[in-house]
Amino acid sequence: MPATRKSSRLSSGVGSKQSTLSFNHKVTKSVPKSAKEAALDKPSPLAKEIVPEPETKDEKAVEEVPTEIELKAEKVSAKEIERYWSKIDSTRKAKAAHKKHGEGLSTGEKVLRYFDVSSHYGPCIGTSRMKRWQRAQRLGLNPPIEVLAVLLKEEASGDKNIEQAHMDELMNSTAAGA
Repeated sequence: MPATRKSSRLSSGVGSKQSTLSFNHKVTKSVPKSAKEAALDKPSPLAKEIVPEPETKDEKAVEEVPTEIELKAEKVSAKEIERYWSKIDSTRKAKAAHKKHGEGLSTGEKVLRYFDVSSHYGPCIGTSRMKRWQRAQRLGLNPPIEVLAVLLKEEASGDKNIEQAHMDELMNSTAAGA
């Protein structure tokens, strides 16, 4: 068996030649006031002048053309959305006594809240439900078309509060009350 090597790191006695670092003292360099003023007044030679471009497009003339998936979502009936929700509800492990938070909500709102808490499609806080659905679609996560159908139907009925996730509302109310 080879002999073990003794480490000299363990002995931190008087014979130690390397000093320890100390971050207790603040070291600053004094900068003359004229140098500060010169730095603020003179623009960088690489800086480009920003010229605002005049808006030539008429916003009313530009209409959003519905995509193929949006057209499919508009064809989804309320019965299909109900069937989708009952399928989700039957697979859930919560007992009927624990489902009281869903009482008084429409099936569409239940579907949207389930979409909100599903982490598979990305975070729901800070982004609208429609943008989250579209992002998940672009990433190939296959979000349920029923969610898009509910969003489009609620948007058509004029409900603007449907875009924000319920979790986002809760987080904003908590932050505002703090």
